[in-house]
Amino acid sequence: MLTFLSIAAAFAAGGAATPGVTPVAVPTPIQIATTSPIFRPLTFSQQHPFLTSSVELLFLVLTVAVILLMSIQTTKNEGLSGSIGGRAEAAYRGRLGLDQQLKRATDFAAGSWIVLAICLLFLTR
Repeated sequence: MLTFLSIAAAFAAGGAATPGVTPVAVPTPIQIATTSPIFRPLTFSQQHPFLTSSVELLFLVLTVAVILLMSIQTTKNEGLSGSIGGRAEAAYRGRLGLDQQLKRATDFAAGSWIVLAICLLFLTR
């Protein structure tokens, strides 16, 4: 205990070494890499983030558009009456009504949504 106090007092006085004590070198640990670094090439989406973000934004807009178009459309339950009686306008195709235009817009939006989903699959691989 006395040697500890004398060493502490010498340290406090300015770090004078005590006579008869030789300093011992403390080994420093060697840093060993446990895993080797793996260098992977950048993917297409990492090289072109603006293109990927644009396709994702368009995909979200089309998703909302398909949901809205499908909720606007009316359901048609003609059942057996349309097939037995026939329809007078089946032979003549004039201008498309609102229902046909909504159906075409929904078909186009749904087809575009599927194409963009496939594009996003390949972009983010």
